[in-house]
Amino acid sequence: MSAPTIRAVAELAGVSIATVSRALSHPDKVTDATREKVLAAVKATGFIPNRQAVDFRRRSTGNVVLLVRDISNPFYLDIYRGVEEHAYANGYRVLMGDAGHDDQRILRYVEMVRNRQADGLILMTGRVPEAIHSAPLPPIVVSLELVDGVRLPTIAIDNRAAAALAINYLVGLGHSRIAHITGPMTDVMPRQRHEGYRAALAAAGLPVDPALTVHADFHYEGGQRAVEQLLSGAAAFTALFCSNDEMAVGAINALRARGLSVPGDISVVGFDDIVFATASDPPLTSVRQPRREIGRASMAMMIDLLEGRADPANAILPVELVERASAAPCTVNARRALLR
Repeated sequence: MSAPTIRAVAELAGVSIATVSRALSHPDKVTDATREKVLAAVKATGFIPNRQAVDFRRRSTGNVVLLVRDISNPFYLDIYRGVEEHAYANGYRVLMGDAGHDDQRILRYVEMVRNRQADGLILMTGRVPEAIHSAPLPPIVVSLELVDGVRLPTIAIDNRAAAALAINYLVGLGHSRIAHITGPMTDVMPRQRHEGYRAALAAAGLPVDPALTVHADFHYEGGQRAVEQLLSGAAAFTALFCSNDEMAVGAINALRARGLSVPGDISVVGFDDIVFATASDPPLTSVRQPRREIGRASMAMMIDLLEGRADPANAILPVELVERASAAPCTVNARRALLR
């Protein structure tokens, strides 16, 4: 059987061959209705456009950069998979970069897109440098966090509400002294999750004790060090909310090394629901982000930008609390510890 041709697409769509070519290579020069008819015919016939020719006419590379905060963090694996799946299905390739909490690195990748070394940039960096808005503004999608004051298309979760979900769960288990291990306040995500933590405590009528907040670096060792800092302080606590799972697993191991039971003495809740959560001992209760869907939605939004569709609206994706064995009702022993 011969491969489907552009003529077959034109006949099925009821348009000329020239219109099919224009719809595929210059979609902004045809109506939405025509473009949709052509794309439907392409799908129905199995026709594969000459991507290299299309890219050449568009001055396009076919590459999109996914820039993350820390490339060593396993949190990004499922997100990358979602981005890659949707990119591949639509004829794009994905390059991955590491911002390293460095605005200058972010701006270098922005320049890479401005210089047409890539078509667009998906930012998962927790920060958007002010200089990024200087003209010309390349195709950029912000993902994971809604950054206050930034008017760029965004796929995100509500970090404040998600943190409050974790705190409300612990309050419902009878905990009133809840510590928080968070990240650097220079980044949007830890700042928003800490705001959610504080707001949920206040809404429950509980005091917000600054001595129960420790700033760490989102890594396993950071969780361990943060627990040592909490335990060496004078403020007692019966539960611990960590802004990511990697720190939560480090925290659990540090608590157990000090002879404390999880969740018998201290309940622990993490965030992200990465593979570490199920491998932890005990298995970690965590706020689950829809990571693969975040990746797919981010790439879909980028394609909308690149192909000249209507300006995409921001999207907030839902989270859920996954209950495992690291959190339990506040015990008598834990309450007694508060009286020391």
